[in-house]
Amino acid sequence: MAMSRALVELTESSSSILIAASYSFLLLLMLLLILLVIFFACRPWRFFSRFLSSSRLSSRPIKAEDLERPLVSNDSDHITDFARTYNIDVASHQTEGLLNSSRNQGLAYKHRLPHTATKLALTHSDSLILDISEDSPVGQTLKRPFVTPQSGDIQKVKEDSCQLSGFGLEDKANEFVPEYSAAQRSILVLEVVSGPSHGLRYSTQSTNKSGLPLTLGRVLPSALLLKDSEVSGKHAMINWNSNKLKWDLVDMGSLNGTLLNSQSISHANSGSRHWGDPNELASGDTITLGSSSKIVVQIISEIEKIPFGVGVASDPMSLRRGGKKFPMEDVCYYQWPLHEINQFGLFGVCDGHGGAAAAVSASKLLQEIVADILADSFRRERILTKCDASDVLREAFTQTEACMDHCYEGCTATMLMVWTEDHENFYAQCANVGDSACFVNVDEEHIKMTEDHRIISSSERQRIQATGEPLKDGETRLCGLNLARMLGDKFLKQQEARFSSEPYISQVVYIHQASRAFVVLASDGFWDVVNFKKAFQLAQETKDRSATKEENTAEKIANILLSEARTQRTKDNTSILFLEFDRNNRDNHSKL
Repeated sequence: MAMSRALVELTESSSSILIAASYSFLLLLMLLLILLVIFFACRPWRFFSRFLSSSRLSSRPIKAEDLERPLVSNDSDHITDFARTYNIDVASHQTEGLLNSSRNQGLAYKHRLPHTATKLALTHSDSLILDISEDSPVGQTLKRPFVTPQSGDIQKVKEDSCQLSGFGLEDKANEFVPEYSAAQRSILVLEVVSGPSHGLRYSTQSTNKSGLPLTLGRVLPSALLLKDSEVSGKHAMINWNSNKLKWDLVDMGSLNGTLLNSQSISHANSGSRHWGDPNELASGDTITLGSSSKIVVQIISEIEKIPFGVGVASDPMSLRRGGKKFPMEDVCYYQWPLHEINQFGLFGVCDGHGGAAAAVSASKLLQEIVADILADSFRRERILTKCDASDVLREAFTQTEACMDHCYEGCTATMLMVWTEDHENFYAQCANVGDSACFVNVDEEHIKMTEDHRIISSSERQRIQATGEPLKDGETRLCGLNLARMLGDKFLKQQEARFSSEPYISQVVYIHQASRAFVVLASDGFWDVVNFKKAFQLAQETKDRSATKEENTAEKIANILLSEARTQRTKDNTSILFLEFDRNNRDNHSKL
């Protein structure tokens, strides 16, 4: 009995020992697992590899393939929002014109080196030697030797911050821009024709290195500042491609995308905030940011300087109807020389109704079609020999009307062709449909170059009467329009045969080199409140005040005429082109 009891106690004691041993083993196993988890989470071997890599980095030059790894972080492809890198206090100084103040010189930025920059560098050499200072903070732009870019992607080589002129970074930005001669200069003019900022204009030259590349966006320091909620802070960028002598447009990873002539140029992966590919711009192109802000592009080549003064001014007059916003439907354009046809140039205004689309389309088509016609040397020689471009102007309007597909929108079109044989004496001839008008003053002789095609004009009522369906007494509109001739409005023309797109062609005006001559071409918003005698008086007074100054007065006169329209409280979009042919002005213009 005692023996059996002892066996039972021994058995119980052995069980207790086994249980305790098993618990200890499990505890030890759990501790081991915890240590393994902590070890792999901390990854202490990183410090050794980083030390080894840094020691190797200091003992050899960096190769280009090393740049395939991001310098800042894995998400460096995302464009840092301007609000994170830009001091709001500096913005106020910029608006006050104090961009070059000493306080701006010390502004710090976080930079990234785009992946595309690496690819661009590799096109020039197999390896890229970079001089990296030991105390250079991580994430700043690496300093690199200058290489001449062989691609139009200059803007992608530059850091976002290097695009901001006036912040002490001009030298960095210019480091990547090759030198080119003044003979290759080009003028870029941007005009917002629709959206909350309609009527806004901006121009720059290809030689303006400190202002290039220029940014289109909703926040400073965008060169074209658009007050549109659909436009990103830094939406798109335009830069001068000195290799191709062209302007390039690139989407900067905008949220709502960028369209060029209704075609998307944004990155294929929408929402990735990656930059799109650069696209060449041409005069007459339309840039759309988001869905409402449309910008018309005008490019004036200065490979051959314009031998006379040109001034442009426009205003939607959006606050002339009791504060009601009034969309801008005027489009101004001019080209000299016309697509490298050195002896010819075009100057015009298209005034849209029902929207700006027809005006944008017509302005672009007219220039392209005239250029195509004049590409034929026989047609050019015929104009120079006969001193008459009537057939070319008429053909341009006919083809433009045929190419337009605007059923419910239309526009007026007034186009002045100027040509020369020797850059001393000039010829001018105008064609128009609608009520935008052009007047020429030659040695105090006033010459009207257009015809008014409103229903109430006597000449137009006579034309309509000749169709066999005369207007009724007191009738001032056809299908709701006060115009009888225009481009577009295809639906209305199908319903009403008395509408026409046949242009009025003026006589040729000869402008001798010794003449005192100028031209005022404007939309009806100007002529509704200012007659041509008043316009000539204002122009002449301004010219006389500036007679002793070495300056181009054309732009100044255009703005004075626009101010007069504001003073007279015009209720329509107003666009003005002023051409100055005086010998003194030509001499001064050549000095600019």
